[in-house]
Amino acid sequence: MKVTQPGFGLRNGTRATLTVACAAMLSMAAPQLAAQGTAAPVTINIVDVAGNLALTQDAIDAYQKKNTNKVAKINYTKAPAPELPGKLKAMQGAGRSDIDLVLTGTDFLAAGIEQGVLMKILPDQAAKFPNLMANYQPAAAKMQELAQDYGIEVVFMPAGPLLEYNPDKVKQVPTTPAELLAWCKANPNRLIYARPANSGPGRTFIMGLPYILGDKNPKDPVNGWEKTWAYLKDLNGCIEYYPTGTGAVMKELGEGSRDMTVTMTGWDLNPRILGIVPKNYKVAPFKNMTWVNDAHYMVIPKGVAPEKVGAIVDLMAYLLTPQAQAYTYDKGYFYPGPAVKDVTLSMAPKESQDAIKEYGRPEYDAWLAQFPHTQSLEPKSQVEAFRIWDQQVGAQKTK
Repeated sequence: MKVTQPGFGLRNGTRATLTVACAAMLSMAAPQLAAQGTAAPVTINIVDVAGNLALTQDAIDAYQKKNTNKVAKINYTKAPAPELPGKLKAMQGAGRSDIDLVLTGTDFLAAGIEQGVLMKILPDQAAKFPNLMANYQPAAAKMQELAQDYGIEVVFMPAGPLLEYNPDKVKQVPTTPAELLAWCKANPNRLIYARPANSGPGRTFIMGLPYILGDKNPKDPVNGWEKTWAYLKDLNGCIEYYPTGTGAVMKELGEGSRDMTVTMTGWDLNPRILGIVPKNYKVAPFKNMTWVNDAHYMVIPKGVAPEKVGAIVDLMAYLLTPQAQAYTYDKGYFYPGPAVKDVTLSMAPKESQDAIKEYGRPEYDAWLAQFPHTQSLEPKSQVEAFRIWDQQVGAQKTK
């Protein structure tokens, strides 16, 4: 196409007519071009059902401040994991979408996949997460597999099960399930743990028992946990009640109304750092245990507006960067925290470094190397395990 320079080859009248026509076209196109180039910043509503904001909120806030052109505001709320699937089903049935991003452990991840309330993130959004699996620590990469493309893992913990106890009251620490049962029967109502469907230590305990007890299939709670269910029913006889969350367990342990609970690395460190549990309380592993690793995930409910999804996925990708992952050391809540490789404690805020150096346990490194590791149950199996526990173990005692 030949381009004619202004003033050459066109009569004045023709030139004027073209100028007016071009101006009119540009004026009609301007709003469309502006809309394409400057989409309005969105508000993201985040619900936390795992206590995850303790690890990620500083990084999320930092992202929002750097990206005000994408995200105008972030609203945070917290909810119990078992309540959320029903709430989302009702909202989605009504054509509403008040929740844009959920931060969850394996509990709601499992229930959300099972009940069909989550959006599949991969492979549609894979371009936002290049080398996703290769960037995770190896054990964290195994936990990402549990998400079945519906979620992105954000933090990782080699969890437990461990026993935490008051050393002034427990002189002979149980090292096997049989010894724990004997101690519990000799000290009724002094052992406590929370409902597994809403407690990391609770579910890690029941998922770890099949390995310690030698059940025929630790990955099948319906047909493979005969010894585990019998044991948990027996243990039930000397437990007064099961709180609906781990926070209440640690409060009772710290106040002295209980002497022992099941725990995991983060729930050992964090309540002691915060002063909820005395600093001198001890932990012990079970003999021949298998670590049941744990993780938190970012998931998007179905029905979120397309204009929001882009910003949400961008935020999720930022939370996997080393600078964001360094925040997840926190005060030991999900110790160590980072799911991504090569994020060291020296990269964390000084407050985190100081707390973990003071309250951390050097023996963890040895135990993590000594005992084998496995990931949590697959989502469907986890839902089944929670259902059986609720019906056959905790039915009359959960409050």
